[in-house]
Amino acid sequence: MRKLKLQMQITIDGFVAGANGEMDWMVFDWDDEMKNYVNEITEPVDCIILGRKLAQGFIPSWTSRIANLETADAFAHKMVDTPKIVFSKTLEKAEWENTKLAKGNTMQEIAQLKKQSGKDIIVYGGGSFVSFLIMERLIDEYNLFVNPVALGKGMTIFNDLENKLNLTLVKNKAFDCGIILLCYEPKR
Repeated sequence: MRKLKLQMQITIDGFVAGANGEMDWMVFDWDDEMKNYVNEITEPVDCIILGRKLAQGFIPSWTSRIANLETADAFAHKMVDTPKIVFSKTLEKAEWENTKLAKGNTMQEIAQLKKQSGKDIIVYGGGSFVSFLIMERLIDEYNLFVNPVALGKGMTIFNDLENKLNLTLVKNKAFDCGIILLCYEPKR
C-alpha cells in the first residue's frame, strides 16, 4: 500500500500560516543538508495531492520556476513533472498541466489512491485540506519543518482534531538554516 506523506513548514508555536494567511515567516535559505533531506523524502513520490486554495499558488509558482533558467533546478522539475491531484468541490476542470481534479468523497478518493500501485503520495497543503486529512487519520508520515519563528496566532493544522492523535517520533534533525525537522508516524 502506498504511503501518504505530509511535508509542511510550521512555526515553533504550531502555525502553518499567519492569522490572515501570511506565509512570509518561512525560512527559505535552506542549507544543502536540508535540500538533500527534502529530495530524499520526495524521491519515492509519484503523486502530489493538494487542496484547491494551495494549488492555485503552488502549481503556477513551480511552473514559473522551471521557465526561469536561474531557478530551474531538478527539484523544481520534480514538482512540475510529478502528477498532481487537486481536491476541490468548486473547480470544474483542472487549470494546469499534469493535474487532475478529485471532486468526490475525499476519504474514498484517498483510500483508492493508496491502494493503487505506485510510489508514495505527498501532500503539501493547504491548511484546511491537511486538517481534514489529519482528522480522518489518512496521513502515514508527518514531516514537519519547524521554522525559528513564533506568530502568536494563526492557522493550525491540528485544530479540527476531536480525539487525541498519538504519534511516534521517527526522525529529528536540526539544520544550519535554523529549521528543525520532526518526522512522526501515527502510533498504531
